[in-house]
Amino acid sequence: MPASKSRPDKPKPQLRVVGEPVDLGPEEPLPYALDRKPETVAERVKRLQAEARLLAKEELEGLQLALHEAARRAAEVAQGGEAYPVGAREIARQLEEDLKAKAASLKLLAARA
Repeated sequence: MPASKSRPDKPKPQLRVVGEPVDLGPEEPLPYALDRKPETVAERVKRLQAEARLLAKEELEGLQLALHEAARRAAEVAQGGEAYPVGAREIARQLEEDLKAKAASLKLLAARA
């Protein structure tokens, strides 16, 4: 079929005249407050450093939770009895202790920051 002919089963696009304002809903806030002067480089650096510290704290908290969850799962394997091989139970027991200690260390380090 030649490209210039339109297919009868293909719907034609709906066209409308544009020019009148369209209501897009409530206005979103501008990224900058126009009544304040722009941030200086030093102010921006301080703000970004504070954001980075907050993000780092959140990431450490998430890591602590993951370590506690891994320690809980290791404890389940360690206490799993004969269902798990003896070597796996021993490794899981050691992991449980180590992960709990590492999570506690992270908590202390995060509190200092």
